[in-house]
Amino acid sequence: MTSIDVDDRGFTLGHGLFETVLWAEGALAHWDDHAFRMFRGCRNLDLPPPDPAALRAAAEAALAAAGSPERAAVRLNWSAGPGHRGLDPPADPKPRLTAKASPLGAPPGPARLVTTRVRRNEHSPTSRVKSLSYLDNVLARAEARAAGGDEALMLNTAGDVACAAAANVFWLRHDEVFTPALECGVLDGIMRRQAIAAARDLGLPVQEVAANLGRIAGAPMFLTNSLIGVRLVASLDGRELAASPLVVAIAKAVSRAR
Repeated sequence: MTSIDVDDRGFTLGHGLFETVLWAEGALAHWDDHAFRMFRGCRNLDLPPPDPAALRAAAEAALAAAGSPERAAVRLNWSAGPGHRGLDPPADPKPRLTAKASPLGAPPGPARLVTTRVRRNEHSPTSRVKSLSYLDNVLARAEARAAGGDEALMLNTAGDVACAAAANVFWLRHDEVFTPALECGVLDGIMRRQAIAAARDLGLPVQEVAANLGRIAGAPMFLTNSLIGVRLVASLDGRELAASPLVVAIAKAVSRAR
């Protein structure tokens, strides 16, 4: 059993990073992209990065401990490690790496989105990294489920569409693909990049924008993250959304790139 020190800053302050990697078809999907994002996040949080070989070994050990399932979510945590009481980090941080693999079933069906009151703070540095402090997302998802949805749509403090609780957001208008700009408080998602590239390869214009709810009303939508790939949105705030063959085409192109 893995233990966590009671003074670990990841435990006490949410100081650290994580990545969730899909294990499928005998491979860790987009491994290099996940590792690079963690290293980049370490620069943003002024943390020493994990050793690349140790990071990979931790993922493989977690899969072995889980019985080597056919499909799994491999979660890698890079905590800031032990520290003194209070906010100030130690002069010589000693981050700690942990990993866990959880078996996955088939990807979920179309999502029922509910716009939540919990806002994404686009001014916060943590909106740009996979921070261990994920409470806003937890509360947004809980609010959405309480309202009969299965995923949250989060706006930022300016009222613009930002993201889902655990996914990037896309919509279509007149054969154009739109997604919130990174400046809206959006995580630079690995599947977000894949979907943008796939849409452009299909000849579809892609715009990264700031948009309020009125601009996406009634538009076909889809979500992306590393575990679901591309997930169609069935409804937003109880309103059924039209399906689009373009979403299917983007999903197929992203799936081939895995």
